Order: sequence, then C-alpha cells, then structure tokens
Amino acid sequence: MPVKKISKKGNVLTIDIGGTNIKACILDENGKIITDYISESTPKNAGPDDVISTVKKLTSGLKDFEKVSVGFPGYVRDGVVQTAPNLGENKWANIDLADRISDLFDKPVRLVNDADLQGLGIVKGKGLEIVFTLGTGFGTALLFDGDLLPHFELAHLPITKGESYDEYIGKRGFEKVGKEEWNERLKYIIEIYKTVFNYDTLYIGGGNSANINFKLDHNIKIVSNQDGIKGGAKLWKAKEKFLVCTNLHD
Repeated sequence: MPVKKISKKGNVLTIDIGGTNIKACILDENGKIITDYISESTPKNAGPDDVISTVKKLTSGLKDFEKVSVGFPGYVRDGVVQTAPNLGENKWANIDLADRISDLFDKPVRLVNDADLQGLGIVKGKGLEIVFTLGTGFGTALLFDGDLLPHFELAHLPITKGESYDEYIGKRGFEKVGKEEWNERLKYIIEIYKTVFNYDTLYIGGGNSANINFKLDHNIKIVSNQDGIKGGAKLWKAKEKFLVCTNLHD
C-alpha cells in the first residue's frame, strides 16, 4: 500500500539482493555507512521465501533504523517484482516483495532495481549518467541530473543471434569465453552505449568489474559495491515518481 507522508530523516537499512550474494548495512540519512557491510550467499534457484529467509538471517544483528531500502535484480513496479532472471526461474512474477519486507521489519520500504539503487549512490548528478553492474547478469541504470529515469531491462535486448546482454557479458558469458574475450565483449558494449546514449559519464561496478584489463575513457569510472549501497539513503530523498514508491504493509 503506497504511503505518502513518512519522514525522510533517520537511519536506513539498505539491502542489496544479488544473484550471487545478498548484502546489507545501515546508513545514516546522508549515506554514511554506520555498521559493518555484511553478506550471505544467495540460495540457488531462490524463490521469495528463500530470499526473505536469507534477509532475516543476514540482518538479525542490525538494529536502530527507521526505514528500509532494497535493490533487487529484476524489474520492479510499485514494490512488486515482475521478473528476476538471475534468481529462481518462474518464481517471481507479481511478487509483492516490498510489502513482505515491510512486514518482516514493520518499517516502510522502498524497493527498486539493484542497478538503480547502485546508481543513486554512485552518480555525481551532472547530465546523463549510466551505471553498468557486471555480476551474475548485466544491470543498467540511467540517471539525469541525479534523478532516476524509468528503468529499462536492457539486459534482455539481443546482442547476438542467440544471446542477450545478460548471457553475453554476465557470469555465464565470462565463464564461457574467458577473461580476454570477455574484455573484448565489454569494449564492444561500451561502444554501442557511446553511440546510442551519448552519456556524460559511465560508471562500471559489480564483481566482474575487477577483471577489466583495458584502458577506459576519461569519462568511464570503476566503482565499488560499497559506493553503490550508499544509494539506500538517496532513495529516501528521491521524489515518488516513475518507479520510486513507498510501501508499508498493514
């Protein structure tokens, strides 16, 4: 149930749900990390109950927060998950995950795509900025002057006859072709994005960003997951529009 009037002040429990790991910490209202940055492995073929159970275990020692921000690896609208290609197959259509997490903590929740959450924590707020997350899959976020634009599941676009971006540059692609060819693939994708989007800055994060072995343009920057998780605080400063919605389960 959308809630419009909740204080934007106070500490924020921030949870980053990924295909490989689920991570969490508490931030102050300005994005400073005030607890340890902790993680648990994401269960294989995870469904909603598996994720909720892991979140509960992971956050059992975290206290003194007023609200919750969640990044999720799929398409989310109004706190309801529509897709989760790198979690459990056919388990995530129309799942009211924000309400379930709100019920778990008895706190208001904002749930967005994980790359969008990372983007809020990373960007400088100047012009068109794009974020790539190179992890289990291929995540993307677009922001203009620091505001989230509507989320596009660009990972599902075809890039070869038989592969989407997710398969081509994600974990499966890396394991299939190896580091050198994977880097050539990433160069190719960057050139496509330059041509299509004419971005001001591109940020690249996710676990496989550590495997980049070529020189990047001056307006391309490598960022860490800890930089991105700071987006949990900025999510609560964002206006409710596009896919930013507050959920509080009754």
